[in-house]
Amino acid sequence: MPLMEALDARRSSREFAPDALPLPLLAGLLWAAYGVNRPDGHRTAPSAINAQEVDVYVALPAGAYRYDAAAHVLTLVSPADVRRVTGYQDFVDDAPLDLVYVADHTRLRMVPAAQRTSYASAAAGAIAQNVYLYAAANGLATVIRAWIDRDAIAEALGLTHDQQVLLSQTVGFPA
Repeated sequence: MPLMEALDARRSSREFAPDALPLPLLAGLLWAAYGVNRPDGHRTAPSAINAQEVDVYVALPAGAYRYDAAAHVLTLVSPADVRRVTGYQDFVDDAPLDLVYVADHTRLRMVPAAQRTSYASAAAGAIAQNVYLYAAANGLATVIRAWIDRDAIAEALGLTHDQQVLLSQTVGFPA
């Protein structure tokens, strides 16, 4: 789909079919979100000073995973279905997947501490927009959410004190 058509089709949706995304579609979604698109390791979304401080976690019925962009694989972080924890809205319970954007502040040591959340939030916003455009181009529904229980998500994902939950984004087929 041409970019202008994807932008025209880009929208938030809060109604999802429970059907799992086929693996090739999920792989494409994750690569579009924050995959490696150059031999030097740079990504599909910008990151100030190339800190690549945002990690993308994927909450699926079979567990929670961290997307390893360099290897283009999912690494299990929890065998539990944590989708319910990723947001307060009812639709997160049954949607096939939720993405969680987590800042790792240890990668932002060159940035003053007071500015790290702003840097990471800008990167997470770019990643979320990539997901919106991929969803629009592939007939998927998505919505980004900031009204989330960050502490509960951090606990469910086993995050450290240097990691900060920024946003969640639900993705799936439209209902």
